[in-house]
Amino acid sequence: MPTSLSSGAFGALEPEYSLYPPSRIAIFPIPYDGTATWQKGAAKGPKALIAASANMELYDIETDSEVYRQGITTLPPLECPKKPEDLVTKVAEKTSRLLADGKFVVGIGGEHSISIGLVQAHSRHFPNLSVLQLDAHSDLRDEYEHSRYNHACVMARIREFSPIMQVGIRSMDVSELARLDKKRIVCAHEFHNSPKIFDKICDNLTENVYLTIDLDVFDPAVFPSTGTPEPGGLGWYDVMNVISHVNQKKRIVGLDVNELLPNPADKAPDFLTAKLIYRTLSMIYAKESL
Repeated sequence: MPTSLSSGAFGALEPEYSLYPPSRIAIFPIPYDGTATWQKGAAKGPKALIAASANMELYDIETDSEVYRQGITTLPPLECPKKPEDLVTKVAEKTSRLLADGKFVVGIGGEHSISIGLVQAHSRHFPNLSVLQLDAHSDLRDEYEHSRYNHACVMARIREFSPIMQVGIRSMDVSELARLDKKRIVCAHEFHNSPKIFDKICDNLTENVYLTIDLDVFDPAVFPSTGTPEPGGLGWYDVMNVISHVNQKKRIVGLDVNELLPNPADKAPDFLTAKLIYRTLSMIYAKESL
């Protein structure tokens, strides 16, 4: 098991691999759930997944690599303003500074509205950017509960910066149909019924890809600890296979994982979230070394 000199570091990494200047990867905790509309508690997600990450083995079997050697620094949690539009501005400004320092940014939430500022900054930094959304919900409302920055509107806002590809969707309001691009969506019920599903996903993405993962993309049997669980979701290897195919054909330049609502009686989802981040980073940097 990894050992720690700092309980606040992702992966419990020692300073040699977690100090800011040499680290290539930055974990950016954004503990915000100001627009959550059912179960509150996602603001506790970053702390829970970082705590769980201390129990990961740092060798990744599938890529035969130790991505922590690239350096993974963990930033202090962002002090989040109450208004979601103010959060967008603050997240975008911080992310832009991280990108200017050459960091690969991993945003951890918090609810899905954290993604708007992250994508805004990445779209300014990387030309020809598209966004791959893994999610149960389409999140294409233009406004919800008197806010255009509600978590239910996140992809409507993100689409203003970059084209999007949606995967795992199985819940939406009828009002969102008019906003839907049927060429750029793979619903959960379609996932196992098409042999060319990965080609469709990759064909609708540009060279540079930002990956946003709402954890309710997983089936609740796999991942119950989220604010808006939906039946019929994807499994662990389904999600890994999507990321792997995209990573092989495109360049993943940024990542966020959101909507972990930790349950003190069940730590498995916290650990899954940490492992999801680490496995994704392992794939990205293993490809770089080829």
